[in-house]
This record gives sequence, structure tokens and C-alpha cells, in this order.
Amino acid sequence: MREGHEGTGPGAITPDGCAVELYARLPVADEPDVIAAAVPAGVRILELGSGVGRMTHALLERGFEVTAVDESAEMLERVRGARTICGPIEGLDLGETFDVVLLASFLVHAGDVEVRRGLLRTCVRHLAKGGCVLIQREGEDYHTDVPRERVDPAGFTVRIVSAEPVGDGVDSVHAEYVFPDATWTQTFRARPLTREQFEEALAETGLTVDRYLTEDRMWVRAVPMSDT
Repeated sequence: MREGHEGTGPGAITPDGCAVELYARLPVADEPDVIAAAVPAGVRILELGSGVGRMTHALLERGFEVTAVDESAEMLERVRGARTICGPIEGLDLGETFDVVLLASFLVHAGDVEVRRGLLRTCVRHLAKGGCVLIQREGEDYHTDVPRERVDPAGFTVRIVSAEPVGDGVDSVHAEYVFPDATWTQTFRARPLTREQFEEALAETGLTVDRYLTEDRMWVRAVPMSDT
């Protein structure tokens, strides 16, 4: 298990504390619509951190060609219809480029700054000329509006129980997912980033914000500085 990460509940748990069976149950929200509205139809997408393919499958249904990357073989076993690649994202080098690189699931908030830089460099390394990187940020009160809970229409409850500082600007976040027949927990480390800090992190790797795609600024279209 990765340092500071832990998961409990039925089924396989990945090194970052994610439960495969839990993620297989979680519904996809409006993210695929946000993505589809931000890029040309049918383009090639490199999805970094695809998990079980919740977003992958929705994007395939919309006519995109998706290559799904995840470090968990158990997660990728659930992906259908896409090319899959198992391995760490930070060092990925496929020797090819894509119209769109997708970095969702708040991965840009990695507690380790070097991991974050590696993730963003992977995005840049695989980006075709004229392409874009789509990034999902945490909500701006993600670490401060705690504890909180949300009851999903599908019949389960998500709780963010705590977000406790562990030093160097990093929080240990504890989440619970309660279903009628099972409960999962996940503890992970995440680094809050203000809008300014986020844009500085992009600039470190040669990216800049093209535009924020949603009113809450959680979804971002970024492009290489050289393209602006």
C-alpha cells in the first residue's frame, strides 16, 4: 500500500486505497458531457487513471477512441472496448500522441509534488500538436467543508469524514461509501491547490489554462504555452 493510503471493504484494494468493487458500482455523472462539449467529435483520448472504466465506457459510447491507463490490473479487467495499458502514469511514454489527454479523479492534487509533476509531464509528452489536456480539480471547499455527506440517487451515501493536515501542505482525507449491503472506506493524501497554485503547477510543465469548462472551475481545458 502506498504511504498514507489505505482502503477497507469487500474485494481487491489498489495501492492507493481504491476498492475495485466500489468503483465498479459508482455511477458516472456529467463528466463525459463536459468532455464531449470541450473537444472535437471522435478524437483520440488518452485517459490517465481510468480505473474500472466508468468514464471510458461513456466516452466510447459517444464515439471517442480511448486508450485507458491505470496502474491496477484489477481495475483494468473491468474495462471493455478500449485499449488498456497497465503501469504507473508518472513514467508513461508510449511513443505516440493523442488529441486529448484526460487527467481526472483529482489526480492533479497528488500529495507528492514530484508525482504531480510527473503526471503533468506525461500529459504534455503524449499531446499531439493542437491538442489539449482536460483536468479535473477538487472543489474549492473540498478540504474545508468537512465533515459532509451526499446521498446519491442510486441509493448509497458518500461521506468525507475528515481532512487532517499531515505537513508540507498535504491533508490526509478519509472517505466512506455506504451501500445497503456493504461499506468501503478510503484514506488518501491530497494537496489542496488554490486556483493560483493550480495554474502555477501547470506552468511548471509548460501548460496554461485555455478555459475553465464549468462554473465551479473543477474542469479545465489546458494547452501548451507554445500554442497560445
